[in-house]
Amino acid sequence: MKLSSMLIGACSAFALFATAQAETVTIATVNNGDMVTMKGLADDFTKSHPGIELEWVVLDENTLRQRVTTDIATKGGQFDVMIIGAYEVPIWANRGWLVPLTKLQEDEAYDANDLVPSVADALSVDGKLYAAPFYAESSMLHYRKDLVEAAGLTMPNAPTWEFIGEAARKMTDREKGINGICLRGLPGWGQLGAVLPATVNSFGGRLFDEDWNPQFDQPEWHEALQFYVDILKDAGPAGSSSNGYAEIMALFQQGKCAMWMDATVAASGLTGADSTVADKMAWALAPNTGLGKTAGWFWTWTLAIPAGTAQQDAAAEFIAWATSKEYTKLVAGVKGWAQVPPGTRTSLYENQTYLDAAPFAQLTIDSIRAADANNPSVKPVPYTGVQFAAIPEWIGIGDSITQQFSAAIAGTKTVEEALAEAQNIATREMRAAGYID
Repeated sequence: MKLSSMLIGACSAFALFATAQAETVTIATVNNGDMVTMKGLADDFTKSHPGIELEWVVLDENTLRQRVTTDIATKGGQFDVMIIGAYEVPIWANRGWLVPLTKLQEDEAYDANDLVPSVADALSVDGKLYAAPFYAESSMLHYRKDLVEAAGLTMPNAPTWEFIGEAARKMTDREKGINGICLRGLPGWGQLGAVLPATVNSFGGRLFDEDWNPQFDQPEWHEALQFYVDILKDAGPAGSSSNGYAEIMALFQQGKCAMWMDATVAASGLTGADSTVADKMAWALAPNTGLGKTAGWFWTWTLAIPAGTAQQDAAAEFIAWATSKEYTKLVAGVKGWAQVPPGTRTSLYENQTYLDAAPFAQLTIDSIRAADANNPSVKPVPYTGVQFAAIPEWIGIGDSITQQFSAAIAGTKTVEEALAEAQNIATREMRAAGYID
């Protein structure tokens, strides 16, 4: 046999062996823009990690939550890396469902000390990091400065809901297809269930009183939900009860919204290549009612490893890549600094290049730092969490009650009916769980 043939045969055999030895890391992710970008840039990871192959499961937010919660609770083993949020991490870590990221936390090159303290704290139990933040967010008001000016208005840096209501109705132009405001109405504890409880905080309400009694039958909830329903009826898009984060992002990018109170991270999508209004954007704090609380929330999407996966080391390698300073630079090089995942690292907000490229940057980090998960409402509360209560029962309660609130937005129930049913649902669940008699 010729030497060349022998070499070719040896190389082919080696290639087959290498392929056979490659580890496959299956990643479950939400279909938000920053995660889609991560998937698109993943060749950078696989080129430097030839022994690891990536398999992606990309889902809408509600479906992702259902799939990963079911999988980890039943030890299904479908995923090696899960994108989960600030709600799940401490609960699942305490149940032994997540692998602590000890090596990552101790890796000087990764520099876990650079993580924004409030973000790192939200993902740690007894000082151990159980998930790495991909991006962090609060909420703020995204608005079209051209439409505000055309309406003869001046947007305050800290607008009240009263001003937002007046401005929304004034800027609505049905003939031109412009809605004065777009707000989520899609049921789900992480969809409408993120925006509405944060809004209620600003109206002086809360989810539970100090003795864990549900508060959905209280005046603050009625005032807030009635305002929400009315403003969407008068100035929102048709079908608001079906609109979640992704749907409103598309509407705003197409020039169909004048204002949107939602996640700070949306700013990069509204100023990106897909947006027709990128040069018309401006931002303000989440609205308030003068009671001392805004409608700002706190959230972080994170990458975590479910306990029991056979690919722990490979999964940790991917997480280290996706949440590193180097990944931020990679995104900046490909898409520009304004498009990098925000809110997780202190050094990003010390980078003048980023601050110059992202006019929303300072407001984003200020909003994140201002969000107080221990004191989310004007009144005292027994739970941790701004737009959610960090208890295992919240997923079921939140999903169920937002069905009622969405029905009020759709007009199939009155505000009074929706709140009464929400109170019944929450009371029943809290009694069953032993929180109240």
